Amino acid sequence: MFAKAFRVKSNTAIKGSDRRKLRADVTTAFPTLGTDQVSELVPGKEELNIVKLYAYKGDAVTVYVSGGNPILFELEKNLYPTVYTLWSYPDLLPTFTTWPLVLEKLVGGADLMLPGLVMPPAGLPQVQKGDLCAISLVGNRAPVAIGVAAMSTAEMLTSGLKGRGFSVLHTYQDHLCPEGRQLDIKKSSYKKLSKFLQQMQQEQIIQVKELSKGVESIVAVDWKHPRITSFVIPEPSPTSQTIQEGSREQPYHPPDIKPLYCVPASMTLLFQESGHKKGSFLEGSEVRMIIINYAKKNDLVDADNKNLVKLDPILCDCILEKNEQHTVMKLPWDSLLTRCLEKLQPAYQVTFPGQEPIVKKGKICPIDITLAQRASNKKVTVVRNLEAYGLDPYSVAAILQQRCQASTTVTSAPGAKDSLQVQIQGNQVHHLGWLLLEEYQLPRKHIQGLEKAPKPGKKK
Repeated sequence: MFAKAFRVKSNTAIKGSDRRKLRADVTTAFPTLGTDQVSELVPGKEELNIVKLYAYKGDAVTVYVSGGNPILFELEKNLYPTVYTLWSYPDLLPTFTTWPLVLEKLVGGADLMLPGLVMPPAGLPQVQKGDLCAISLVGNRAPVAIGVAAMSTAEMLTSGLKGRGFSVLHTYQDHLCPEGRQLDIKKSSYKKLSKFLQQMQQEQIIQVKELSKGVESIVAVDWKHPRITSFVIPEPSPTSQTIQEGSREQPYHPPDIKPLYCVPASMTLLFQESGHKKGSFLEGSEVRMIIINYAKKNDLVDADNKNLVKLDPILCDCILEKNEQHTVMKLPWDSLLTRCLEKLQPAYQVTFPGQEPIVKKGKICPIDITLAQRASNKKVTVVRNLEAYGLDPYSVAAILQQRCQASTTVTSAPGAKDSLQVQIQGNQVHHLGWLLLEEYQLPRKHIQGLEKAPKPGKKK
């Protein structure tokens, strides 16, 4: 909504009666806020302005600005908090997590698609379609966007986390944010603006120049400075732990991964008798039982040799190659079942503890461990596809950095949309294998590249 510049219609100080009404509206819209918190959000005497504006699509929006920062906005009689407000009250809304690379797209006006969600160990928050939600990034609990759920949590899981998940209304760094980039120096330890600017310039966070006599201006900001990039919302105080009880991070438990088969259009005739249609998902045991029942029901078991099955026109069309149509009349049971499974489309089901199963077509990509050469012929270990197993690349990188005593970085995985990779200095496959197999208890069959660990006695 604020991805592009808006037009301000009016900017006026709020009246006493409107201030009281706003407090009442906030209490109604956000019942989890206590009386003291509402009074803190909508102060009784401090400056509070009502800004009426038109968004770039023509929507009439009312923004409430306190101390120079937008704290709330109203659209079609619905009240929404800004990211500034959520930084003070991060548990005001159910929060979903996405990858840092997605933020740029959200700021540009995109909605949040379900493939971009990160599945936490404790599962997704329970919401209904139309519920207001916050969006945060992996590694930082400070919300960066606000949106409306396009479907319920149950529907998200049923869809296999595909499609549009949230209609994004407002993000950090959109055009509503510049309206609030102000700091009350009097409430800080600096007390004076000149001292604050001097300190920030000494730390090379900003550059200040006197563009006109007696007027100093900030001409540059290093947004990549560690003091800025490392900023996070502090953990809640002990008094607020009861609010956090439901969202507290849970220990990692590996998902249950089950291979499935999907019925393609070319095999619908074979499976329709059992009540399955194109796109149905089946387990291997179900496929075998359906084929066995089909053969017995249609009297296809060879009378002279019970190990052979006669092929009727439907079986011929479904499992035989063109050059076999007039030459292969019977098949052994194991060959028949193997061919049926090979003709079905691969799929899989992932079930995280306490969550509904997620079913997807194709084969699940294994966690991929590779070795690469970097500058000065230095060897690095690269691991990809952690997200498919509910693992946070940033958390994995932090653990490996401590265990291996080596530098780690998290970057975008080449050729993979919205996916990250972890890079560790040196050959750390042994440590990575320990973490995935022993600590996270992931099955070895879902990890590729463990054989690249250095052999005993050899230099890493």
